[in-house]
Amino acid sequence: MSGSIQSTALEPDKTLDGDALTIWQRLGRGVPVYGLVVLTVGLAVFFSILLPDTFPTIFNLRAILADKSVIALLALAATIPMITGKIDLTVGYGIVLWHILAISLQTNFGLPWPMAVFVVLLCAGLSGVFNGLLVELAQIDSFIATLGTGTVIYSLAMWHSGGRQVVGELPDGFISIAGGNLFGLPIGAFYVLAISVALWFVTEFTPLGRALYVIGANPKAAQLNGISVRKHVLGAFVASGMLSGFAGVLLASRLQIGQASVGLEFLLPALVGAFLGSTTIRPGRVNVWGTLVGVAILAVGISGIQQLGGSFFVEPLFNGLTLLVSIGIAGWAQQRRNLSIKRRIAERQLAVDSSHNPTSGDAPG
Repeated sequence: MSGSIQSTALEPDKTLDGDALTIWQRLGRGVPVYGLVVLTVGLAVFFSILLPDTFPTIFNLRAILADKSVIALLALAATIPMITGKIDLTVGYGIVLWHILAISLQTNFGLPWPMAVFVVLLCAGLSGVFNGLLVELAQIDSFIATLGTGTVIYSLAMWHSGGRQVVGELPDGFISIAGGNLFGLPIGAFYVLAISVALWFVTEFTPLGRALYVIGANPKAAQLNGISVRKHVLGAFVASGMLSGFAGVLLASRLQIGQASVGLEFLLPALVGAFLGSTTIRPGRVNVWGTLVGVAILAVGISGIQQLGGSFFVEPLFNGLTLLVSIGIAGWAQQRRNLSIKRRIAERQLAVDSSHNPTSGDAPG
């Protein structure tokens, strides 16, 4: 079975890490877990000091939440197949078609907006089915399979829109999907929160989530233990597709126009956020809250740099550098931890061998 990344399925045995005797040892072990969280807070404080009139304001918070809600949803969509050790690139390509389709079904074909949303989610789910079949039945690497599928979907978006903007009168109900506010904050942020809580519960506290992590760590062992790898991976791609479809609906409601040039710029930050999620909270294990932290650090950093007058190329540069640096740190921390575990195992084995073969310093008389 081909796979693009690996996920740690089981929680580590903390006894293998040994006791952290000093505060520096404890800090060293806490850096991979909470380092990215601390860095996010530190960046927010840093930009608040440099830009006291614009950055630490409710207006800026609303702008960040409204702008990054779609990226956060796509990052969560990418997180689901990543748990099984797969990558889904269609989260970035698909949103181009989904947001165009959500508008054109209403303006060009006269569908009521609830039906249009249903059709978009259905199509997005079917694209997930196709991805899952390519990966599990055809045994194509998920990166290659979803790259091909995503390119086809993007081509369909170009064909459907004719390369032009899709505009028209949209009902208030559809506009309110992304245009509403709750407690003074954009409603998109609450969509992200609700979906995150649901995914966290499923992945951490249900047999389904446990099975996904086991598959990500060792699909052969999962198969031997009676877990249907094919069914779970297929389901992960379907869930990813439908969540990216909902992100497309949210984007369409927010922009109120559809155009093929919008959407692809979400691919890199969504993947960066998902990859960063495996380097924090639970390092080495793709997780929901880590993904949100990854999106948050990108949002805070880019917002601050742009307010300082950063050029147009700052955002992709920041995304790429953040990904490289964070994965490098996570890899270094994981290597140190693996060495510590191996040393502890060796010490335990030596102690066991000594107890089974006791030696005495006194020679028999």
